[in-house]
Amino acid sequence: MSHDPKEPLLLDHNYDGIQELDNHLPRWWVWLFYITIIFAAVYLVYYHVAGIGDLQAAEYAGEMKSGEQVKGAAMGKFEAGLASLPLLTGPAELEDGRQTYIKYCAPCHRADGGGLVGPNLADSYWVHGSNYTETVKIIWEGVPAKGMITWKTVLKPQQVQTVASYIYTLRGAKLGSPGKLPENQLPAKTAGPGAFE
Repeated sequence: MSHDPKEPLLLDHNYDGIQELDNHLPRWWVWLFYITIIFAAVYLVYYHVAGIGDLQAAEYAGEMKSGEQVKGAAMGKFEAGLASLPLLTGPAELEDGRQTYIKYCAPCHRADGGGLVGPNLADSYWVHGSNYTETVKIIWEGVPAKGMITWKTVLKPQQVQTVASYIYTLRGAKLGSPGKLPENQLPAKTAGPGAFE
């Protein structure tokens, strides 16, 4: 007795009137199944037996090394050009700097720059340099002896530049409440971008 391939094939055995179907699998599914088996075998040989390809841990380490090289080059370029960085005055740049300041600097320097743990940024008695370039350097390198971390490990160079530009706008600002007392002498007038006068 011939069987129509379009009809499901009922197997001979049944249980409580339930018969098992033996349908043919679609050919595309069967070939896909074979391809996955072949792929798994090739993958096993390539990565685990022959060791030609990098495993995830080695690939991650390689990507991290490449990333550190790119980061190091960008940081080196920024550090080389610190002395010639311009003071940013655009509204969008200063707003970016303000956002960074509020997030990272305000806990120690107060939102208005009046100083808490860190020095007062709104007066003229700056502790670590009075011009824009020195401000950028202080943010970049930090002052570990005074408890200020090295921000170059946290902030991007552009963020350091915008926050330094924003901090410069705080100088001479009217504070809502008295700021921290002066911690240094008045600086001598200096020339150059961002010189405090």
